[in-house]
Amino acid sequence: MKALGQFLLFHALICAASHVQGSVIINGKLAPEGSMQFMVSVQNKNGHVCGGFLISEDFVVTAAHCDKGLKHVILGGHNWKNSNAKKIKISNQCKHRAYSDVGNGYDIMLLKLAENATMGENIKTIPLAEKNMNLRYNQECSVAGWGKTERTDVSVDDLRVVNVSIIDHNDCQKIWGGLLPNMICAGGKYTDKGFCQGDSGGPLVCNGKAVGIVSFNKNYNCKYPDVPNVYTDIREYIQWINNIIMKKTCPM
Repeated sequence: MKALGQFLLFHALICAASHVQGSVIINGKLAPEGSMQFMVSVQNKNGHVCGGFLISEDFVVTAAHCDKGLKHVILGGHNWKNSNAKKIKISNQCKHRAYSDVGNGYDIMLLKLAENATMGENIKTIPLAEKNMNLRYNQECSVAGWGKTERTDVSVDDLRVVNVSIIDHNDCQKIWGGLLPNMICAGGKYTDKGFCQGDSGGPLVCNGKAVGIVSFNKNYNCKYPDVPNVYTDIREYIQWINNIIMKKTCPM
């Protein structure tokens, strides 16, 4: 059973890795103006690669598998092409040392900004969930991103958001045929809402706090997924994150 679970998970993750760029919010809506001002577009020379979120004036959290020639971030606007949005270069990438692929967990990376983001009307940080913060089965949270929707294969420029519910971890583990404890399941199976391939690095937000990071889903089954969406559980990395922010450098 364990070997079968690993095979199924490995197959799904290969598919997920092949669609890193862009973002896909399924059956969501445009994010209301003035909301989610912590959202960040993480980009390489070709444009948007992944989502991310601002946790301090000089650090952004995203997924480790988003490491695709990243150059800068754009923040301060729901439309990342807006002239009022702020572009800041990335000076360093702190990928978790234990990361190898999304199936083995540790899918988390901090981006050190070359200059501090100016906090204000359009740019704010989001607090992280405490290590002991509890999540309830069926608790409603949200996930957001830029890019394709269920209605088009063309990426869009405006931030979209959708509400998703927390799925019991044991249930999720059985459905996937194997899952690590440092992961959270929300959306996907049991609903037609969630994220899809490429909507990586964005936050799962519960009670106003970032609890998870978009990690992976099963390939080519986004409108009506038969497995839950999977997130990296931020609560397992609070000390790691705080140490980086305090020392302003990646751990050796």
